[in-house]
Amino acid sequence: MRLRDLPTPCLVLDRARLLRNVARMRDRARELGVVLRPHLKTAKSVEVALLAHGGAPGPITVSTLAEAAYFAAAGFTDIFYAVGIVPAKLARVVSLMAHAPALKIILDDLETARAVAAQGQMLGCRFNVVVEIDTGGGRAGIAPDDPALVEIGAVLGTVGMLAGVMAHAGHSYGCKSLDEIVAVAEDERAGVVQAAGRLRAAGHTVGLVSVGSTPTALHARHLEGVGEMRPGNFVFFDLFQHGLGMCAAEDVAVSVLASVIGHHKGRNHVLLDAGALALSKDVGANAVTPQIGYGLVRSPAEAAPRADVAVLDVHQEHGIVSARKGLDAIAPLPFGEFAIGDRLLVLPNHVCMTAAMHDRYYVVDGLDDTVVAEWPRIAGW
Repeated sequence: MRLRDLPTPCLVLDRARLLRNVARMRDRARELGVVLRPHLKTAKSVEVALLAHGGAPGPITVSTLAEAAYFAAAGFTDIFYAVGIVPAKLARVVSLMAHAPALKIILDDLETARAVAAQGQMLGCRFNVVVEIDTGGGRAGIAPDDPALVEIGAVLGTVGMLAGVMAHAGHSYGCKSLDEIVAVAEDERAGVVQAAGRLRAAGHTVGLVSVGSTPTALHARHLEGVGEMRPGNFVFFDLFQHGLGMCAAEDVAVSVLASVIGHHKGRNHVLLDAGALALSKDVGANAVTPQIGYGLVRSPAEAAPRADVAVLDVHQEHGIVSARKGLDAIAPLPFGEFAIGDRLLVLPNHVCMTAAMHDRYYVVDGLDDTVVAEWPRIAGW
């Protein structure tokens, strides 16, 4: 089967690019002297997780309990559920720990810590709890110097449930320069190390000190005092990462295959059968690379995206390709290069969001358009 035989729109994964990307991050983890615990919220695929660890199960991060169950069933036992826990989910966590005993949960609140400790004792389960630390992102976590940190540590430590501390520098994606990313990476590292130090000074064992994000993993000067890193986007990359300078356009490993379904010469645009549901409506990458709209396009035979056009507008099932100068550009499009029925690959702005509506990857190797495998994805919560 070849790309021309696939139903469109669909998700295409270039295994050769994926392998380069994961090899790069494994090398980076070795250089920094930490364990790589890839965040699989991007890939949601057992096959990708195995390749990220060189072919065998290893420590991973997930964003849903459905993902945790999916990976546990495939033999992954050391799973980090990196979304704040609520007591109502603890019975499900107990069930998962029968298959993944090293499953970890996170929290950042004293009352939640008390509830987790109490339910753990009631359910006869010693949860592995990691305290989330805010190092500048402002989304979740407590400050490294917050007095509540030691109180949380005492509640969890008393019942043997304190597993460690973690941070996620998601605000690294808002950085405007490499120097800013380096600074955010150091804040992330220093914050969790400070938090771990305070808990240890209070008499607690802190086994896990964890940081994450693709930009900080790639550009941290060092990770002294840290045991592991949890980047996720690196397996595929996307146009936002490309705009930040994290990768070349030729490193983007996932794209959406779409068919050309119409020409509108009077409006100077080409229609695709991939719209908002296939591509997502995330246009954040335009903040770092103007005029890329909802994604850049390339033919399956090209390694890099075209510089002249982009998907500049989307409807639910339609994508509109026009000149990157704008939908009202005067110069006519090269309509002869986009025949009705031709297949184009659309590079995603934010691959996590783009992939979310698709149930599988059609896998190719490099510029050969032969489909060599189909890899399923897990969805839901």
